[in-house]
Amino acid sequence: MRKISLLVIAVLMGTIGIAQDLQVIAPPTAPRPIGPYSHALMKGGMLFVSGQIAIDPRTGKADTATIENEINRVMLNIGAILKEAGLEWSNVIKATIYTTDLKHFDAINQVYSTYLKMPYPARETVQVAALPKKMHVEISVTAMK
Repeated sequence: MRKISLLVIAVLMGTIGIAQDLQVIAPPTAPRPIGPYSHALMKGGMLFVSGQIAIDPRTGKADTATIENEINRVMLNIGAILKEAGLEWSNVIKATIYTTDLKHFDAINQVYSTYLKMPYPARETVQVAALPKKMHVEISVTAMK
């Protein structure tokens, strides 16, 4: 019984420690999350940004006129979150890009590269069957102070 009590106390202390300096990043200049998640969370100088899609925060509507528009809107949304956290694109160390069609790979790279400079973040690009709101691209990033 004593071992179980000590384990419960250790788990609770660990959980409390995680939440103590956890900062929620929720800029008014980014679209509201479409589900039960935060735009981003910062802990110990690390920023974890949820996947962003091409919703214009001013209108609440998708910006999908072209694949380039869609990617640019996603990058602008991520940029607003980075700015709210006091970071820049140069702080991004990891990106994950989801697309519904890898034929967009060149367009993704073309727009993506206008926001980032060498050394580029580590990254993967993955084709998926579908994305929220019938989008073609979703991007999440991890950044570090």
